[in-house]
Amino acid sequence: MTGLPRAAWHRVRTDAFGAEPRGERLARIHRSPQFSDGAFRNPVPTRRLVYERSPLEITRAQLAADRVRRVPAAAVPLHRLLPVDLAEPPASGLRLTWLGHATVLAEIGGRRVLFDPVWGERCSPFSWTGPKRLHPVPLPLSELDGVDVVVVSHDHYDHLDMGTVRALIGTGATFAVPLGVGAHLECWGVPADRIVELDWWESAEVAGLTLTATPARHYCSRGPRTSPLFLWASWVVAGGGRTVFHSGDTGYFAGFAEIGRRLGPFDATMVQVGAYSDFWPEVHMTPEEGVRAHLDLGGEVLLPIHWCTFNLAPHPWEEPAERVVAAARAQGARLVVPRPGKPFEPVEPPALRRWWRAVAAPPGDGTALVVPDGSADTTAGPVPSDADATAGPTDATAEPASPGPDGSRRPRRASEDDGVPV
Repeated sequence: MTGLPRAAWHRVRTDAFGAEPRGERLARIHRSPQFSDGAFRNPVPTRRLVYERSPLEITRAQLAADRVRRVPAAAVPLHRLLPVDLAEPPASGLRLTWLGHATVLAEIGGRRVLFDPVWGERCSPFSWTGPKRLHPVPLPLSELDGVDVVVVSHDHYDHLDMGTVRALIGTGATFAVPLGVGAHLECWGVPADRIVELDWWESAEVAGLTLTATPARHYCSRGPRTSPLFLWASWVVAGGGRTVFHSGDTGYFAGFAEIGRRLGPFDATMVQVGAYSDFWPEVHMTPEEGVRAHLDLGGEVLLPIHWCTFNLAPHPWEEPAERVVAAARAQGARLVVPRPGKPFEPVEPPALRRWWRAVAAPPGDGTALVVPDGSADTTAGPVPSDADATAGPTDATAEPASPGPDGSRRPRRASEDDGVPV
């Protein structure tokens, strides 16, 4: 679409593309210390793409990758989240529920905070094309009650979904976004007095919580070109004696340590570990970099996000999980990799199980799943004797077999089976 004439571009543009900042919103953008020479800048020099590769070369590389391994071979074993799972407040004052990709429900300080909510079937401005969801959302949006704050890291479609935003308007929640992104929300019907726009290092008190936008290394765009007037951010939320960090999308940079010094330590960090590529190493972290960022931040428990739900990069579907487990072990980080929809309290993290192995497509040569050369060892430690127990046939959440990419049928795991234990 980069070659479309301006008139043709406006004909294909839909509401999902959002709106440009104007008036006082635009003036505030121009006053930002992050805004220079007509655009927001990263905290360190950053290239959206490297090695001077053209979009055509990148597309060819994407198509040449093993497409079978980039998606699960059977249904992802979700935990079907029910309102009763969230009926009682967390005993520790903090509970996290990863709903897939970068969407996390955090119950903190007696409030509910929804990070980067995406319930859409595709992360795209169009209903007929774009990366399609690889598993259902574990909880229908109509069943999610009592959302107090919606936090958005940036305006990419896999983090900011128009349909989800419009559905959340009725909850009465306040929307916290980086500078400029509020223009999209107002375009979609969010009342201006329920939008809090922050620059890096700015804080706001919302629903008894302290929200702080913190630096990240990324970019914004909802069209064919990078958008210069929209900021991206990671986020810190504190309340009730608990503090969490959400990375949004970011490349690794030394600023994580500064965030930790100024706003940490963190009871939990939610850190991007998937959708990485040699084509864009400066705007998405590898799993190893994600663990390093977690340790720089002073995080207690790491929840890896931004994998499993959408096929956005050439790596195998399960590779982010395998590599983050290996890196966490090698670097001594505490890690939780729950099935989508499974709530947990970071003060008592659940046992780590490699549930993804039950549905990952095996390598074409028949070898076992392995971590690529250069990554840390994944040797499993001691396993309790009952760790392989699976739900029985009477489990009401067990589902029938589903076809894999090769047409074969593999039994779906019951939703209470965490898969292969570490």
